Amino acid sequence: MAKLLISTCLLLQLISSYSLASNVNNLNVQNYGAKPDGMTDSSRPFLQAWGKACSSSKPVTIHVPARNFLITGITFSGPCKNTDIKFLIDGTIVAPSTYANLRKPNKWIVFDTVEGVSINGGTFKGRGKALWNCKSVKHHHCPDGAPTLMFTNSKNIAINSITSINSKLFHTVILGCDGVTLQDVNIIAPESSPNTDGIHVESSTGVTIFRANIKTGDDCISIGPGTSHLWIEGVNCGPGHGISIGSLGKKGQGLNVDGVRNVTVKTTVFAGAKNGFRIKTWGTKSRGYVKGVAFVNAIMKNVKNPIIIDQHYCPHDKGCPSKGSSSGIKISDVKYVGIHGTSASKVAVNLDCSLSNPCRQIGMRDIKLTCKRAITSELQECSRNFAGIYGSS
Repeated sequence: MAKLLISTCLLLQLISSYSLASNVNNLNVQNYGAKPDGMTDSSRPFLQAWGKACSSSKPVTIHVPARNFLITGITFSGPCKNTDIKFLIDGTIVAPSTYANLRKPNKWIVFDTVEGVSINGGTFKGRGKALWNCKSVKHHHCPDGAPTLMFTNSKNIAINSITSINSKLFHTVILGCDGVTLQDVNIIAPESSPNTDGIHVESSTGVTIFRANIKTGDDCISIGPGTSHLWIEGVNCGPGHGISIGSLGKKGQGLNVDGVRNVTVKTTVFAGAKNGFRIKTWGTKSRGYVKGVAFVNAIMKNVKNPIIIDQHYCPHDKGCPSKGSSSGIKISDVKYVGIHGTSASKVAVNLDCSLSNPCRQIGMRDIKLTCKRAITSELQECSRNFAGIYGSS
């Protein structure tokens, strides 16, 4: 009988220990005080759960249940002891309805110097309309705004099956990171929303974007200086400004600009987008490069500029370099393969390269783009404009 009691006690202790460990490894933000009403700021409870996960020596899941949670601004900082932290989001994370209520005007949800973090599921509502309206009025002093989700100086990151709606600025930013995967991402904002790039990658290496549906008011994907070994596949873009490398060489970036290299984009669809594949540089003396780029297997549906290299980029004709200036960014080894569909303009391929640094090794194969005749609406082959090209094929 005594042995039975001892065995029972040991069993209860094991069950208790397992239950405690289970609670430590699965953190519900509501247990830390987060309110699922969409009106009470839950930034502090989220940070408390993060602190617990960050200091753990075992894998931890932070659970955000269904319903709405207001976050006014939060930075999940590392480095952490834990390199396996999973956010499981069943609910919706909402920003303040007015940009003035953000804790910091240029930050909303930031992960800095973390490793092995994954975000799985959930909806992020940036509520950017008030800021967009401010920007639409001339001479208003509006902040730039805050990206919805931003990873900086981090590695081994996974972002899976999230939906980002109406971001105040860029939807997702990957800056100074190594080893990031974004998969099954949905991004939604009106065509008129300013500066709402879907995914922005800069100063990062080993980034993969796989299966994304992006409808927004700026670039669906923008690729900034210092990006290398980027793989993009299975993206639907439109409305939006296409998939863009740059802009590079803008005043203020310095005389030497970090280059962009080893970028592959394949199996994409552009529908009603302003651009398809775009490389854009300012006509300044800034030195840099774009090389080792492949755009493969794309469908264009009524796209204004299906293929464009613009080395005289200057949006809205503001702050432009002096007339006759030439870009110092060297573009080489760019391949366009298997690009079919319709152009909304007569010039479907527009390569406007630098005269002082001509584009080199520009390859095109299986390019079939048609546009409609103005009078009959019949489809015809579009024209192509090549300027400043050396050694193209």
